Parts: sequence; structure tokens; C-alpha cells
Amino acid sequence: MAQYSIKDIENLSGIKAHTLRIWEQRYELFKPHRTDTNIRYYTDNDLKLILNVVLLSKQGYRIGAIAKMSEDEIKSNVYSLSKTDLKYEVHITELTQAMIDIDEEVFEKTIATCILQYGLTKTMLNIIYPFLVKIGYMWVTDGINPAQEHFITNLIRQKIIVAIDGQVVKYNEQTKHYLLFLPEGELHEISLLFLTYLLKSRNHRITYLGMSVPLNDVSEAVSIKNPDYLYTIFTSSPSDEDLYDYVQALSDSFAGKQVYISGIKLMSYTQTPPPNICFLHTLEEVMQHFNLSRD
Repeated sequence: MAQYSIKDIENLSGIKAHTLRIWEQRYELFKPHRTDTNIRYYTDNDLKLILNVVLLSKQGYRIGAIAKMSEDEIKSNVYSLSKTDLKYEVHITELTQAMIDIDEEVFEKTIATCILQYGLTKTMLNIIYPFLVKIGYMWVTDGINPAQEHFITNLIRQKIIVAIDGQVVKYNEQTKHYLLFLPEGELHEISLLFLTYLLKSRNHRITYLGMSVPLNDVSEAVSIKNPDYLYTIFTSSPSDEDLYDYVQALSDSFAGKQVYISGIKLMSYTQTPPPNICFLHTLEEVMQHFNLSRD
């Protein structure tokens, strides 16, 4: 079972540690556990409860009233929020709880409901993407284990692949050809899959090489397919030590091509990139650069 510090809970819930302590001491909403050295920590069940309490408090429920509710009453009231302005946050919390519990039924029900109500694009942008950001933080703080991460990311991956396969692309004079790949050692492909979905939805041609592709293999594919652009994402690879050399190798290998790069690893890159390399740091930058709609 994962253990969260009060700082972790603060970052995951958006509630200041001072407020959390008030909720504990004045309202006895939850009781932190203690290590052998008397350091407070919280469990998965505590996190799930706190996330639900936060949703209710944002909707105007008084903390004193929430404290008097049973766990089932809290869950029922949270479910009713799916019809309010907090609908996205409710679904993100549902996915977080499904991941912690490795509950495929809850995941499937949540995702199916979201796609039916908002469509895949809005579901990805407003629910799944923020959820993946939360997963990233939980991974860094050991808040989830590999089984939980693989469980949830594989289910999301399946949904996107089905959506990609269901697209009907009509090429036209505005169609461009993109070659998408992840560098060798990089296995986090959900963002790349979603970009594939978005680009295909705008009638662009995609050559998708997938995860952990050696640079020599990318070069061979480029020589065969001659794409207009290349796109890759750095999440865990290359290493900080190899980052600058790899970016330069991309620039040198594809001197006549525009190469787009996104991913958290770019935070470690502090120099100006080579002329044919374009960094897109945020999802908003990606959407704006490629004229991708949120609808």
C-alpha cells in the first residue's frame, strides 16, 4: 500500500497542508497514520476520501456537513457532481480511484460515460491528460506501483488505438505527412498515440513507428517514406547525460526536415535548439502549432 506525505496530499488534492490539518483536528474527517519515527503519512484510502471531500467542498458543501456524512453518502454526493461545472474533476477523481484499486469496471464505466458525453478529444484533453499528469506526480513520489501504472495506461492505450482505427481519413491538398516515433528506451506512448489521433482527424498522413526506436531505424524509415515532418516525445529517455547529444543527432540526421520534440525531459535542456528542431513544451503549444481544435 502506498504512503503519502502531507506534501504529496497537498500536491495531489490542491488543498494546503494547513487546511488539511484543520480538517483532521477540528472535524476528524480523517486520521493520518504514523511511522515508527512518528512521521505522519496517508494511505490510498485516505487519498480517495480526501479527493472526494475536496470535490464536495468546491461545490459549496460545508466541511462540517461533509464530516457528518457516511462514506457512502460522500460517494453519492460526489457522483451527483458529474452534472455540474466540476464534471471533469469528478471523472479525474474516478479514474484515480480506479487506478489505485485496479478496478477495470470503474475505469470502463467512467471512460465510456466521458466519451459518450464529451467525445474522445475533449475526454483526452480535459480528463485523461490531466489524469496522466497526476499519475506522473504519483509515480515520482512512489504513490503508485508499476502494476497500477501499467494497468491504467494499457487501458487508455487500448481506447485510443480503437479510436484511431475507427477514423476515416480523406487526404487533400492540405494533407501533410508526419513520422512519429519514441526514442530508444522510451516506452510512454499515450501522448504520441493521442497526437496520431488528432493529426489523422485533420486528414494528415501518419507513419507511426511506436516505442523505443533506434535512431538508425528512424533514418531508414525517413529514407523510405520521406515524411514532411518528424515528431518525438521525451518522457524518460534519453537520459539527462545524453539529452544534448541526442537532440544534435536528430538535427544532423534529418538536416532537411523539421523535427518536433515534446516531453518533460525538455526541462533539462537549457540551450537554444538547432534550427531544424522545434520544442513544444505544453499541450497548448502542440494544439496551437498544429491548429488542432479542442472540439
